[in-house]
Amino acid sequence: MKLVWKRLLNIKYNRKVSSEEYMLEAYGLKLIKLDLPFRLNHVNCFMAEGENGWTIIDTGLNNKETILRWEKELEGKIVSNIYITHYHPDHFGYAGGLQRKVNARLSMSEIDVNAGFTAWQEDTIKSIRNSYTLAGIPNEMAGKMTGNTEEFIEAVTPYPNVDHYFQEGELVPLGKYNYEVIFTPGHSDGLITFYNKDKNVLLSTDHILPKITPNISHWFHGNQDPLDTYLKSLDKIKKLDADLVIPSHGKPFHGANRRIDEIKGHHEERLAQTLSFLDHQGDTVYDICGKLFQKELTVHEMRFAIGETLAHLEYLRNRGECQREQQNGRWYYTL
Repeated sequence: MKLVWKRLLNIKYNRKVSSEEYMLEAYGLKLIKLDLPFRLNHVNCFMAEGENGWTIIDTGLNNKETILRWEKELEGKIVSNIYITHYHPDHFGYAGGLQRKVNARLSMSEIDVNAGFTAWQEDTIKSIRNSYTLAGIPNEMAGKMTGNTEEFIEAVTPYPNVDHYFQEGELVPLGKYNYEVIFTPGHSDGLITFYNKDKNVLLSTDHILPKITPNISHWFHGNQDPLDTYLKSLDKIKKLDADLVIPSHGKPFHGANRRIDEIKGHHEERLAQTLSFLDHQGDTVYDICGKLFQKELTVHEMRFAIGETLAHLEYLRNRGECQREQQNGRWYYTL
C-alpha cells in the first residue's frame, strides 16, 4: 500500500492534476470532465483500464467538443467496454458515435435503452407538446419547449448498438476492483449506480450529487410517480452507508447517508411548499411552477422546472393530499 501511495504522490507532483483526479487514481479511475452548454456546465465521465482494454463510463453529448476530447483521451488505447448509466443526453448522447469509432461492447439498462430510443422520436415529441397544453403552458412557450427537445436529436444520434442489458446485482470490473450494479430509478426510470463493498465506494452517477439535488421530473410518459420511486431508491442506497461517493456532476465527497438525508429534507420542504400554493379554486402545473421557481429560466430550464413541479404534484395527488381535474383541455390541481 505504501508503494501505491508513493507512486500516486509522484504522479501528483510531477504533473498537474486536480484533487479529484488524484483521489480517483487510487481506484484505477480516470476522470473525463466534459463541458456542457448549460447552467450545469459539466458532466463527469470516467475511464478505467482492464485486462482487455479500457472501459468508458458515459460519453457526453454528441458534439464537436466532445468528439475532439475523446479522440485525444483515447489516442493509442483499446476500448473494450462502454457503460451508459442512463439515457439523458449528457450521458448517452455520444454513445453511438463513440461505439462506431472504437467498436466496443456497450451495456445499459433495458429500461433506459427503450427510453433513449423513443424519447426524441416524432410521436413522443408530438405527445409531449400536447401534454404541455394539459399543463397549462402558454402556446408560445410550449412551442419553444418542444423545439428545445427537438434540438437534442443531433446530440443523441446515431444511437448505439446495445450488446448487454445490465442486471441488478451483477458484478462488473472497473479499474482495480469489481463493482455491483445497483438499479436506482428516479432521475431516470432505468438509472444505475456502481458500488464496491470492500472499499465502500459508490459511483452515484446522477442519483446523488454533492451540491445540487438531482432533477426528478415527470415527463408525461414512463414512471407516473418518479419522486416516490426516487425516494425509495435513496432508502435503498442508504442501507449501504457508503463512504466515498463519486458523482457524475461535482466533486467526489464522503458520507452518502448525510447527503441522502439532505436531499430527502429538500423534497419534504418542496412538497410542503407545493401544497401551500394549492387552494380550492385550482391551479395549472404552469401556475404552480411559476410560484416554485421565482427566477428567470431558459427554455431548457423551463422544461425541467415543469417536469419537477409535476412530479411533486403527482406525488401529493397519489397520496390523496390534492386532486386533479381536467377542464377545457387543462389539468387543475386543487386541495
